[in-house]
Amino acid sequence: MDYSKIKLVVSDMDGTLLNSKHEVSPQFLKIFKDLQEQEIKFAVASGRQYYSLRERMDEIKDELIYIAENGAIVMQHEQELHVVPMQKEVVHELIQEVRKLENKYLILCGREQAYIESTAPEFMEPFLNHYEKYKVVDDLMEVEDDLFLKFTICDLSGAEKNSLPYLKHFEDRLQVKLSGEIWIDFNHKEAQKGNALIAVQEQMNIKKEETVAFGDYLNDLELFEHSGYSYAMQNAHKEVKAVATHHAGSNDELGVEKVLEELLEGLKAAKAQSL
Repeated sequence: MDYSKIKLVVSDMDGTLLNSKHEVSPQFLKIFKDLQEQEIKFAVASGRQYYSLRERMDEIKDELIYIAENGAIVMQHEQELHVVPMQKEVVHELIQEVRKLENKYLILCGREQAYIESTAPEFMEPFLNHYEKYKVVDDLMEVEDDLFLKFTICDLSGAEKNSLPYLKHFEDRLQVKLSGEIWIDFNHKEAQKGNALIAVQEQMNIKKEETVAFGDYLNDLELFEHSGYSYAMQNAHKEVKAVATHHAGSNDELGVEKVLEELLEGLKAAKAQSL
């Protein structure tokens, strides 16, 4: 890597920057300050809602760029930089289709909060790991007065094998992404992490070759397309590993942090040589 060119780091959260307990490491918080001193911007890119991302990154929450809901919204300093909502009619069609499947939990992700119908304990445990603001409603079809950014299925039996085959026909109209072992996300066709990253790069005058990306699952592939350097985690999906230009250690082995430490060392060495 030519470390001297890097101006932006963008990282997925679950399975990437967060460990298996959904925690940010103390090492990362120190590294983040060092990145700031080198004038490198940092964006988190996730299927999580914006409010959940802020909560997870509490100590530095006002200093990050947030690519949330798989790229449907980008926020910085609590200001909206980019938003791509879904059409209500398509959302209603999705709800009706998924209700035909058994034992699936539905999440309607709005701009203001998420909406759910079930509070079953086996669903609430993974749900609360990803959502900070939510409302329990009797019928998702009756939710009004919010922008719909994403629709998500929680399939505890395994999303890729059990739900995805029945819903792939939506791919001609929507982004349909496996964002984890039990999650399938549906977004507007133009709402994905890669397009959100392009919006960030354009607004901040940052080029593809000045960007480093980290990810582990299929909703991270578009990040890699628009980054000069892409790192798949050791625990990443095989398709992500096949596409990445580099590999990093697992999320439980400080994989992101170790690469960023190398980046910082390289930057400092490059600056020292130029003096």
